[in-house]
Amino acid sequence: MSDVFEKCRSWKDYRIAKATGLYPYYRSIEESFGATEVQIEGRRIIMVGSNNYLGLSADPRVKEAAIKAVERFGTTCSGSRLLNGTLALHEELEQRLAKFLNREAAVVISTGFQTNLALSSILGRHDIVFADRQNHASLVDGIRLSFATERKFRHNDLDHLEQLLQQAAEKEPKAGKIIITDGVFSMEGDLCNLPRIVELAKKYNARVMTDDAHSMGVLGEKGRGTSEYFGLEAETDLVMGTFSKSFASLGGVLAGPQEVINYMRHKSRSVIFSASMTPASIAAATKALEIIEAEPQRRARLLDIAEKMHNGFRAMGFDTGVSVTPVVPVHIGDQVKCFRFWKALHEAGVFANPVVPPAVEAGHALIRTSYMATHTDEQLDRVLDIFEQIGKKLDIIPQTRPSSYTPVQIARPGTFVLSNKASEKWAAASAGLNGGNGFSLDQLSRMSSREVAGKLFDAVESLTWRAANLQPEDLRKLGQMPMKLWEKRANLPGMLLEKGANLLIRNGHEDRS
Repeated sequence: MSDVFEKCRSWKDYRIAKATGLYPYYRSIEESFGATEVQIEGRRIIMVGSNNYLGLSADPRVKEAAIKAVERFGTTCSGSRLLNGTLALHEELEQRLAKFLNREAAVVISTGFQTNLALSSILGRHDIVFADRQNHASLVDGIRLSFATERKFRHNDLDHLEQLLQQAAEKEPKAGKIIITDGVFSMEGDLCNLPRIVELAKKYNARVMTDDAHSMGVLGEKGRGTSEYFGLEAETDLVMGTFSKSFASLGGVLAGPQEVINYMRHKSRSVIFSASMTPASIAAATKALEIIEAEPQRRARLLDIAEKMHNGFRAMGFDTGVSVTPVVPVHIGDQVKCFRFWKALHEAGVFANPVVPPAVEAGHALIRTSYMATHTDEQLDRVLDIFEQIGKKLDIIPQTRPSSYTPVQIARPGTFVLSNKASEKWAAASAGLNGGNGFSLDQLSRMSSREVAGKLFDAVESLTWRAANLQPEDLRKLGQMPMKLWEKRANLPGMLLEKGANLLIRNGHEDRS
């Protein structure tokens, strides 16, 4: 008889990563020093893995506002917005956000994820959603919860979007249509092609919604996000934002036509069946909004930092892909090497985020860095130095800097850039090609039977555990190995996982390096 828990017991990825010391997640932060540095396991390290873009989570004014709200209203509202959970603070923030975003109305919801789930309330059986394949998981789930038909278009491929729109116009002419896309894509930092999306929406009578979680407070002259950046606010029907990034709080907002927002207030399960934002969260977001409006120099500083880091990495030979924003991904490619790079960064005093499939395409693992307006030049230079040292050690960048590189253009007000040109290596990885390095474990799992894939994972796990728990016999055999391997004995756990997996999946093509 099948056991619903069996999948949990047989899941090996966690044990493999733990055994090799390459498990990067759920790192406990013990203390924060102005947000740009944190303490982990008693060590103070530079934080370049946060979405606190304007550095407002450590601003004394924001913290004071949160404290005063707790003193006035307590720690929680103890109920949903529909019933007892609406404070004057909620209504004030909604009114100010509607004005800030040039919309008729706005509704604030407890988390950013729940904010996108609220979309399901307006998507009915006779509606079609056209969604970018790289949209955030919260958008994916919000659409899935609805009764609408979903049609996904290839990432930023607007010709493909038009094909889908044309098919819908011919086969389902009476269907309601909406195009939903991230404004800034959270892993790779590029922008949606909003001008073309708006053009197609007008042509095929579709609505448009942007998820501006990573652009609200960051892009545009006033920080209103992607639609302001492109000068298309009037043509974008719905806009979503989160408070856990530039707004230094927790929660989210949907803004748009009054009738649509009012409908969501009364029909969205994530609004009416969830406790409302806490007084502290609301007050912090409100104060952050005041600062965003009053201090545009923070955005300017943030974009200067983004340009410095993009070009600093590229000057060393790293590839930062297509990003034009303070989301600065560093392409690694191989998943195990990405984890090894993360570990070396962590040990050297830099907190960054390893991103592996399914968050990115197979063969496209990367180190995601993101920056705050409050980072100092000294901190940034230290990060660049550490990345260069580790990049050379792991043979990700050349030992000698390239003689030239293509500089990055940042999405500053008035530039209207969408993305930067990525290298062939990055493009190949995005397409799922591994450039002759053998199949990835993910690809092999899809190509093979369950039995073969299972045996492969068992073999890799066995290699890993032996590497992590060397016995006397293992040490004797290692003493007989070539000097090149012996010199790398400190890296054996990661090496055996990486090399052992490649040996198994290259169909017998031995790698003796």
